[in-house]
Amino acid sequence: MKVELTVNGRKVSLDAPPHTLLVQAIREHLQLTGTHVGCDTAQCGACTVMMNGDAVKSCNILLAQAAGAEVTTIEGLAAADGTLHPMQQAFKDCHGLQCGFCTTGMVMSAVDLCNKHPKASESEIRELLEGNLCRCTGYQNIVRAVQQGGAAMRA
Repeated sequence: MKVELTVNGRKVSLDAPPHTLLVQAIREHLQLTGTHVGCDTAQCGACTVMMNGDAVKSCNILLAQAAGAEVTTIEGLAAADGTLHPMQQAFKDCHGLQCGFCTTGMVMSAVDLCNKHPKASESEIRELLEGNLCRCTGYQNIVRAVQQGGAAMRA
């Protein structure tokens, strides 16, 4: 099956079996390995990417469902010159990570959260990140990073 979509601003055409998941296409066909596979059941959020401007769990979407879509992965957030997206910078500055496995999905969800809820409170941020699991942190630095990144995105 041939599927055309735009990934990180680049039009791509993929020839893949009908049962191919978006996360498989991203990692295996496009070699963009920043998107992680965690649980394979859409529970952990490690595979979160942006599709047509919304955060989605790519392990729960068939590649065929993404036909014609605009997909942004963690690799597509930074500027062409390597300057980090404000949310990526905030996660770095606030040490919003430990092992880093959940970080890419957490950052993608945080960008979506801040786009849709620019003035979310701490408790709202915690609730809105509920679909992204981190097994290493106590979430405090993640919440701080989302607050800082959101402020930088608004500036």
